[in-house]
Amino acid sequence: MNRTDWQKLPLGQPAHYESSYKPQLLQPIPRVSARAQLGLNSTTLPFFGCDEWWGFELSWLNPHGVPQVRVARFIFPAQSPAMVESKSFKLYLNSFNQTEFPSSEVVQQHLTIDLSAVAGSAVTVQLLEVESDQLAVCRPSGTCLDQLAIEARQYQPDACLLKLDPAGVEVEETLYSHLLRSNCPVTGQPDWATVCIEYRGLALDRSALLAYIISFREHQDFHEHCVERIFCDLQQAAMPQALTVCARYTRRGGLDINPLRSTQENAQLPRRFARQ
Repeated sequence: MNRTDWQKLPLGQPAHYESSYKPQLLQPIPRVSARAQLGLNSTTLPFFGCDEWWGFELSWLNPHGVPQVRVARFIFPAQSPAMVESKSFKLYLNSFNQTEFPSSEVVQQHLTIDLSAVAGSAVTVQLLEVESDQLAVCRPSGTCLDQLAIEARQYQPDACLLKLDPAGVEVEETLYSHLLRSNCPVTGQPDWATVCIEYRGLALDRSALLAYIISFREHQDFHEHCVERIFCDLQQAAMPQALTVCARYTRRGGLDINPLRSTQENAQLPRRFARQ
């Protein structure tokens, strides 16, 4: 699917909000074309991971007509053939609003079946009470890069910016930045994120890494593709023994998207940060 095709997605069209349950609203975006641009073969990916979505605008009616509200957590495997187009996801969740369901368990079943079908792989769905402790936020662990004194003039991704520390020492560390910004390839709207990079191997030049993160500032791509590009560029530039890249993006329209890609099959996303 190329950028011209993306303009035909719901994200690029005027919205009509359905208020009755309608799974047909969901639209897939195949992962294969974006991965081909990175030289990736979807059958032999160099990473494990997932896309963790949080939905804050999920509501339906109980059998007495009383609205019910939950916060939803959705886990899409990185190996799934397709992502879900975000505006279609929002419209789909909105379609629950005026539909009666006998219980939250039934809602969860519908969400799981529908999203797994559009992604082409099993999706995990969890519904949380709005006062759940699982919604608490934390500070990122590791070292923040954002106060480094650097010059930055490149605002399109450039892997040539990445360098190893000239000291040539091996480290195991976590670095993060709140300065990741990219843009939606359909609407041009800005997407803001905190990106975390955990690795083991020859030390990265931190100033060069920050300049590289900033270089996404005018780049147009989906959240998932940006994280996969960062992972692939770091892997090629530094050849680390272990690498995990994740980004927690800020919320838009009641949804946030948090991709994780890692050489470790059991890698976990950190808990939510303040901007989420």
